[in-house]
Amino acid sequence: MSWLNPSRVGRAVRLKLSDLGYAARLFLRLLLSLGATLKRPRLLTEQIFFLGNYSLAIITVSGAFVGFVLGLQGYYILQTYGSSEALGLMVALSLVRELGPVVAALLFAGRAGTSLTAGIGLMKAGEQLAAMEMMGVDPIQRVLAPRFWGGVIAMPLLAAVFSAVGVLGGWVVGVAMIGVDGGAFWSQMQNGVDVWADVGNGMLKSLVFGFTVTFVALLQGHECDPTPEGVSLATTRTVVMASLAVLGLDFVLTAMMFSI
Repeated sequence: MSWLNPSRVGRAVRLKLSDLGYAARLFLRLLLSLGATLKRPRLLTEQIFFLGNYSLAIITVSGAFVGFVLGLQGYYILQTYGSSEALGLMVALSLVRELGPVVAALLFAGRAGTSLTAGIGLMKAGEQLAAMEMMGVDPIQRVLAPRFWGGVIAMPLLAAVFSAVGVLGGWVVGVAMIGVDGGAFWSQMQNGVDVWADVGNGMLKSLVFGFTVTFVALLQGHECDPTPEGVSLATTRTVVMASLAVLGLDFVLTAMMFSI
């Protein structure tokens, strides 16, 4: 078969390795840009506002509905075993350990990640990045780095908001609507949720997801073809690749956390 031609396979492997090497170098440059980014706090705060505040509505609404569903499903499951008072603990652990970081990261990829890719792709298509290089301005330091660190900072905050709103949603369904004892709801949650083992692990996950989603979005935008079709394909790849990366990393992180 023609696709089994050794030269063609070798060329494809070499191109993939080249792409991976470029991505690794770009990621290292973005990590090393933290000091320079902090010297330009206005650019960083603008990106935190753009990525975080503009994603707050979908994060809040989604967190509330996830909390509603957890409260309703959890009550009927726990009632079977006579443990409906543990509803608050179940809702809180489900959110802070798993659903909060993962669902918030998926929503962040769909809302902020696509915006980052499209913005960088349009700047590349309009030759704005090339113009910066002609003027001696490093586009990675000036354009990509503030967006990268803005996404890394915004993601854990959005995950925390998602979990907090979800817990309130579980309380609304479980206590206000169904009639679970409110004291038992909050006391079991307070006694059963550990700050470091549960909340800390969830925040660590959201931080890793922030690095991953933001970097994937910036890489796709920076490397897309400077055409409308290229920007559109890059935006689609951002959602697909970032979502798969979040789900894969979630499994790896969960396995590591439970094995410690």
